[in-house]
Amino acid sequence: MSDSRPLHWGADALWQALDPLLPGLSIEVMASADSTNTRLLERARLSSGRRHGPVTTPGQLDATPAPRDTPTPHGRRNDDTRPCLLVAETQTSGRGRQGRVWVSSAGASLTFSLGLPLHPPAWAGLSLAVGVALADALEPALDDTPLRIGLKWPNDLWLMDSSSRGRKLGGVLIETVAVGDRRMAVIGVGLNVRPQPLTQDLSSGFACLQELWPGIDAPQALQRVAAPLARALKTFEREGLAPFAAGYRRRDLLLGQHISTTQVGVPEGIAEGIDEQGALRVRAGELHALVSGEVSVRPA
Repeated sequence: MSDSRPLHWGADALWQALDPLLPGLSIEVMASADSTNTRLLERARLSSGRRHGPVTTPGQLDATPAPRDTPTPHGRRNDDTRPCLLVAETQTSGRGRQGRVWVSSAGASLTFSLGLPLHPPAWAGLSLAVGVALADALEPALDDTPLRIGLKWPNDLWLMDSSSRGRKLGGVLIETVAVGDRRMAVIGVGLNVRPQPLTQDLSSGFACLQELWPGIDAPQALQRVAAPLARALKTFEREGLAPFAAGYRRRDLLLGQHISTTQVGVPEGIAEGIDEQGALRVRAGELHALVSGEVSVRPA
């Protein structure tokens, strides 16, 4: 299914809504980019003076700050950590976890990255908090209402069918890089917006936002999630994962499931939710805490 209509992003209105939450924010929309995460990480490295500075995930942080006297490229402020929301209508080399590729086409997907300095009490669980914020923005969690958007640890959003079978709706990729004595977090988000021909085999199936919100387009989806995401990041910076724990539990797709994992020594077991740091608890004889790796549900 194709749609050649131009996209109208309403960047001015979006900026007015977000700037009070993220002072100094800039918003950019690109027709095409290799990866919005890659673009923002490259900018952060340039402002740090370490063009090849290490990029890490929140669970594998390199906390070494850049030297204060490192030369920076002409025209850039030293240690520039102003927030930036970067949207790509088409993303040609988007990246997911474990090096997977996330390719998007204009209008069919929403792909964006939000880069900002963060200094939370602990980084663990950030992807879970982001997932809760996105899911609640797209489908408010009302009391006693069955929820269709579920969260698959550690960073996927799924759309659940009436048969309780799910299909992948989107994903989150969070990366960090040191800029001076601060750390920039780049939160990459990819959401399927409308049905599209599949160019790769998706073992998790394919779901899109138009199944929940008929007629929604990528700019409308961004308007729906951007401010809740910004507020969630500021809350996480102050309080960590705790404010999001109950929301995650309501949407936890793995809770009580018999799962397979890539963790050495824990090939399979029963998922028992997350701990205070966002690790996945797996009962395999004794209780294990998984902080990374891949998880899949084993057929009953």
